[in-house]
Amino acid sequence: MLHITGRKFVCTIFLFVACCNATMAQRDFSKESARQSREWVKDAVIYEIFTRNFSPQGNFNGITAKLDDLKNLGVTVLWLMPIHPSGIEKKKGTIGSPYAVKDYYAINPDYGSKEDFQRLVNETHKRGMKIIIDIVANHTAWDSVLMKTPDFYKRDASGKILSPYDWTDVAALNYDNPKVRQYMMEMLKYWISEFKLDGFRCDVAWLVPTDFWEKARTELEKINPDILMIAESSAPEHLVKAFDMDYAWPGLHALEDVITGKKSAAFLRDNWQEERARYPQHALRMRFSDNHDERRAIVEFGRAAALAASALVLTMDGVPLLYNGMEVGDTTESGAPALFERLPIFWPIAERRPEFPRFYKHFIALRGAHPALRQGATEWLRNSDETRVVTYLRQSDMEEILVAINLSNRPFTGLLEVGNGAAFEEITPEIATDGKRKSHATGLPALSLDAWEYRLFRRAKGSKGVGE
Repeated sequence: MLHITGRKFVCTIFLFVACCNATMAQRDFSKESARQSREWVKDAVIYEIFTRNFSPQGNFNGITAKLDDLKNLGVTVLWLMPIHPSGIEKKKGTIGSPYAVKDYYAINPDYGSKEDFQRLVNETHKRGMKIIIDIVANHTAWDSVLMKTPDFYKRDASGKILSPYDWTDVAALNYDNPKVRQYMMEMLKYWISEFKLDGFRCDVAWLVPTDFWEKARTELEKINPDILMIAESSAPEHLVKAFDMDYAWPGLHALEDVITGKKSAAFLRDNWQEERARYPQHALRMRFSDNHDERRAIVEFGRAAALAASALVLTMDGVPLLYNGMEVGDTTESGAPALFERLPIFWPIAERRPEFPRFYKHFIALRGAHPALRQGATEWLRNSDETRVVTYLRQSDMEEILVAINLSNRPFTGLLEVGNGAAFEEITPEIATDGKRKSHATGLPALSLDAWEYRLFRRAKGSKGVGE
């Protein structure tokens, strides 16, 4: 959750929090192991839903009606943005932010009843998918029911309740108060036990003490040992005990800088290596090019570049996230985050942008069919123009998949450092409007890519090309 927008601000805050904690700065998390997640978590494709914008109805029933579509797309985990009533006092925009929560135990009446929500959960489970909800544990609306206990909130020297940063529509909870911790713990347990949810995405987890999250994980697993917890954070400490995965925010910012020409494509590899060096071993990151805090990638980058960005997200290590409407090329008008207004997804846009549903359907299926793309090791490969092109291998015990993506608006013809590569077979999904793949020579290490083009190649382990 951000009540202001701006990619650089988000990254700056995360780095500020990490760097200012002297104790954690001395702790080498790369020598530690991340908590062990279940296979379904590692293999997940997460789909973020803004209930009031997802369907014309703007409610739970509108989501339930599209569950078959989401299942057919290849989604395995639904993440619902906050489903609680939003505060009115000091609200932003016409409706206010879903991250300004009025009552943690209530459901936004505009979204439906508890029975409607339970039906959504049940129907999701019937289709073999998981469902989690957003929990905003750091702050509440100014007209929250918790304002009846004012000692729950942070205050300045004069006793004035504080907002976190300049998020003026919310008030910061005080985790130095044991009663706050107890209240929030019981609230989390309520949602898991009452509705049989599969876990939580935890908003601005980096502003809530890590030891709270660690205890919460222990308590919640007593109710459901198979829960998923995602931290909106880029702090390595969160992945040791508390969370299954966190946000790869720096990777998003690196991708933006490359696509807009501010950085070389090699910056993505450098960023990946830097994060790998400071994270716990086997840490799981959630990767994305679009979410509710960002301008739509299709608006920010353009149509072709947005798909190239998604090709990277869906073939990199970690767990990919899709934000509702990406799969049809929705722009949500200006492309700006629609946190404070009702801006429904325009689903018929798929008819004018058929390459988008085709792309996501085929790429998610490709990921599902190849263990190397879901959990394989990553090896970056050199190529003859690393200012514009990224190339890497994803490797499992049985196969290697080579990914090449042109992150520029100019064609590329060059070489890769993969030896002869004769054993590679092209498996690039056929996502063109006419359903046909462009004809290219596949004699690696020679490679050609059109502007913003991506190509994938596979070979079985043990099948080496001449000269390797």
